[in-house]
Amino acid sequence: MQKKFLVKSHEASLVQFGKYPGARTIEELLHNGIVVIDKPAGPTSRMVDSFVKKILGVNKLSHGGTLDPRVSGVLVIALENATKLMPILLSSKKEYVALMNIHKELPEQKIRKVCEEFVGKIMQTPPKKSAVARRERQREIYYLQILEISGRDVLMRVGCEAGTYIRKLCSDIGKKLGTEAHMQELRRTRAGVFTEEQSVSLQDLKDAYEFWKSGNEEPLRSIILPMERAADNIKSIVVKDSAIHNIASGAPVYSNGISRIEEGIERGKIVGIFSLKGELVAIGFAQTDSGQMLKSAKGVAIRTDRVLIDRNLYPKV
Repeated sequence: MQKKFLVKSHEASLVQFGKYPGARTIEELLHNGIVVIDKPAGPTSRMVDSFVKKILGVNKLSHGGTLDPRVSGVLVIALENATKLMPILLSSKKEYVALMNIHKELPEQKIRKVCEEFVGKIMQTPPKKSAVARRERQREIYYLQILEISGRDVLMRVGCEAGTYIRKLCSDIGKKLGTEAHMQELRRTRAGVFTEEQSVSLQDLKDAYEFWKSGNEEPLRSIILPMERAADNIKSIVVKDSAIHNIASGAPVYSNGISRIEEGIERGKIVGIFSLKGELVAIGFAQTDSGQMLKSAKGVAIRTDRVLIDRNLYPKV
């Protein structure tokens, strides 16, 4: 869905400073990029991190949302500077396709009815093998679509809040059906704005890197996405060139430094702070809403949390 912006001040970017994300070199993308890997079943997510680090020769990376060894699918990996975006990647919505096995034959109508009851806010206690404390907590299931029912096997697509355990969801559905059920197979098909159509295998990544080393950068350029893509699913503002140096030094975003404001920003929510060229300057927390930002001539609009841009890229004004 296209974002709608409120114009506070009509501005044009100074050509000699900064760089459009699409104009970055491969070396710059390796420092400020995101790779969407199609994780195979077998290795752990940390093992995949290690493979990617070795292939690309980067010093630091991190993935947004761990997948168990047996689970395949979308694993979003942030490179170097882009690891600062972990709060966004870890909290993003997820989508899975799961194969659930019910331990006894039941009418299809009953299965569908019970599954519908799990759409919305549910309570979950993480399984014993999870890496988090085993306290009951609320999670939201945005949709649960039954794709196919074959005997005791149910193939379903689940859109859910980050931190939802599909294995536990299957178990809880079984209990609601008056029997037991377990997750037989699982694949993540989406993480935030990133889909399985964008994902690549580790072999594809290695081949693209070797092509780049041989002089053909196009395959690798199509794989490494600008870090700005991670902020597509959060609200954003655009700031004037004159405000960027101070923001990049850790200062808050003041109302008089804003050019455009996306509609729907709420106080306390995370916000992406962009330059006029589309560079992600920083992420921060809104101190007021979109309407107030538009009306205010002074005061703090956003508290800067993590800076993504080099403080020397834009001059001090």
